[in-house]
Amino acid sequence: MTGIVVTGAPRVPLDQLDALAGYGVATVHEAQGRSGLLRSWINPIQEGVRVSGSAVTATVAPGDNTMIAVAVEQCQAGDILVVTPTSPSEMGYFGDLLATSLKARGVRGLVIDSGVRDVADLKALEFPVWSRCIVAEGTTKGSLGDVNVPISIAGQIVHPGDAIVADDDGVVVVPRACAAAVVIASREREEKEERSRRRYEQGEIALDVNNMRSLIEKAGIRYVDYQDWKGTEEP
Repeated sequence: MTGIVVTGAPRVPLDQLDALAGYGVATVHEAQGRSGLLRSWINPIQEGVRVSGSAVTATVAPGDNTMIAVAVEQCQAGDILVVTPTSPSEMGYFGDLLATSLKARGVRGLVIDSGVRDVADLKALEFPVWSRCIVAEGTTKGSLGDVNVPISIAGQIVHPGDAIVADDDGVVVVPRACAAAVVIASREREEKEERSRRRYEQGEIALDVNNMRSLIEKAGIRYVDYQDWKGTEEP
């Protein structure tokens, strides 16, 4: 059954969203146990943008963007709209007019597992988008999907109100209930990386900074002097 619109979904507090955006996709992904990363086919149409927002989810019928228009009404400041077709469809579901409407409501971006169009206008509008593809072919209207229900998109499940972090590295999902803990874990990871960076700057190498020597010894690594090797076997 389609045509369900869930209203009043809870959101992640804005201060937690802003903190997650500050850490970025790679750090957040690592900090929450290397989980939540959307598949690599979801890419930004712009460069140098890093955002985080609470997910408003929507499913759309193949070749029909009606439910994006429905979802706009459920969006508010600090949200990111997350859209997936109910069946594979690479059409231009989204362009600058819908982006203008979302931007006016304070929405921070769009993630869609399909196509977008009017890319030059989207960039000029400075509305961030992460999509599967760019395609000029537009959609029709009149078929229903759902809004603010759990959806499967690019290998991950997104619930309404989950935190979405997106930048040049891709998109990662943080479950709403875990957002505060992931902020703390991300801060700790960033502090650890800064300590490692200082050691690299002083000339140390990854084998020592990351305590890898015991790992490669256990795996059976061998160091052979070139004069002893004499080309009798592959190094």
